[in-house]
Amino acid sequence: MITVSNLAIQFGKKFLFQDVNLKFIPGNCYGIIGANGAGKSTFLRLISGDLDSTRGNISLGTGERLSVLRQDHGEYDKFKVIDVVLMGHEKLWAVAHEKNAIYEKADFTEADGIRASELEEQFAEMDGWNAESDAASLLSGLGIKEEMHQKLVNELNGKEKVKVLLAQALFGKPDNLLLDEPTNDLDLETVQWLENYLANFDNTLLVVSHDRHFLDSICTHIVDIDFGKVQMFAGNYTFWYQSSQLALRQQLAQNKKADEKRKELLEFIQRFSANVAKSKQATSRRKMLEKLNVDEIQPSTRRYPGIIFTPEREPGNNILHVNNITKHANDGTLLLNNISFNIEKDEKVAFLSRNPLTVTALFEILNGKIKPEAGTYNWGVTITTAYLPLENSMFFESSQTLVDWLSLYSADTSELYLRGYLGKMLFSGEDIYKKVKILSGGEKMRCMISKMMLLNANVMVLDNPTNHLDLESIQAFNNTLTSFKGNVLLASHDHEFINTVCNRIIEITPKGLIDKLMSYDDYISDEKIQELREQMYKVR
Repeated sequence: MITVSNLAIQFGKKFLFQDVNLKFIPGNCYGIIGANGAGKSTFLRLISGDLDSTRGNISLGTGERLSVLRQDHGEYDKFKVIDVVLMGHEKLWAVAHEKNAIYEKADFTEADGIRASELEEQFAEMDGWNAESDAASLLSGLGIKEEMHQKLVNELNGKEKVKVLLAQALFGKPDNLLLDEPTNDLDLETVQWLENYLANFDNTLLVVSHDRHFLDSICTHIVDIDFGKVQMFAGNYTFWYQSSQLALRQQLAQNKKADEKRKELLEFIQRFSANVAKSKQATSRRKMLEKLNVDEIQPSTRRYPGIIFTPEREPGNNILHVNNITKHANDGTLLLNNISFNIEKDEKVAFLSRNPLTVTALFEILNGKIKPEAGTYNWGVTITTAYLPLENSMFFESSQTLVDWLSLYSADTSELYLRGYLGKMLFSGEDIYKKVKILSGGEKMRCMISKMMLLNANVMVLDNPTNHLDLESIQAFNNTLTSFKGNVLLASHDHEFINTVCNRIIEITPKGLIDKLMSYDDYISDEKIQELREQMYKVR
């Protein structure tokens, strides 16, 4: 249990938030949400003790252990992978270290024997004899193969280090667990494993994430940090979003009577509870939705960008034909091996691969950025494309202002016209005169989306479009693509994005394509497809 009393944090003369009084109890998962800069990570750092509050206090239950997902990926470079995970249980690691040191002594005394006996008892009480196998199981579940467990951490790549630190945080089933963006750098399959693991976590869990499906799968409550306040709401992210939008619409409908509003809210709760009960991710903990009070539903003050794609012309029947494309990476790895497929009208396609370089290479070829070693591709004569590349830093190396930068991609270069597009992406007032080279990752992505909106294209090619975006931008992007009157070619690690936008899945494997006209949820739940996938990825 974590109790937060009268908490406040101040930077300079400004309070990030204050008067926070919350209680986080075992058996629940609390999703921490808020706009970029609202203080989500700061809130977790205050609870973990890594940051001192301006006033107030935070307390844990008596004797409870707190575990945190560490962000310094180089902190454990000189240690073995398996040992780094074991270090997640500090007391167990200390006991094991002291015990082993005693046994290694050349002059083993009677006092050493007594102390060793005490340590052995503590070690057994903490289930120490199963610790290494439990740590290995976590690593394997997160995709770190057994042959890597005895390697030094500095022999791993960045994404593998993230998984080791995540295993460290999970190890030993801590009483209180704090996870800040745990799905970053994880592939879709590993995120699914983590969802299943945390959905069955019986203790207190606080998590910051921009992955809506992840939040929906594990959260029983949402903690919203907004305009200096920290408020807790029952339900997962989708419930919070839909109920807050409903409450906002009711607030704007001033002529609606109070009893009519209450009836509408009650009907919404009942409908949502029924949907959750049928959900594949539903857990017994979600029965709490049935006990929701309509007074808990409040409108959000959050601002959502206005992402609007309006194709200049409707795409014809001939969209894209790809014939026998082959491409190797710079290191000689085969990425695309005689890949062929056709895209038909009204299709929105998710491209998957366990090697992320594969889909990026395909998209770069289709947009004329690189050439295939063999094969051809042809867009239909009615097709115009808008491409959102994985890397966008090369677009922002100049000293231009936002408005001057956007004018490079617009036929109408008047400031009033461009200000409208930047305003839709929440750049207002003097923001439009910022230098593009100093923009944050999220601001750069919003600029790229503004650029795409200007093109009026009828095909969107999107390589991980949710990278660097906050939940509000992701939700707005998702909503517009769902209703987009054109084609979408998409690569993403965002489960919800893929599932709600795409109606076709093409997975590129070392042994060819798996091509299915279905939703992503149906794709990953089909046992025959999953068996086929494993066969297609087996090394020859």
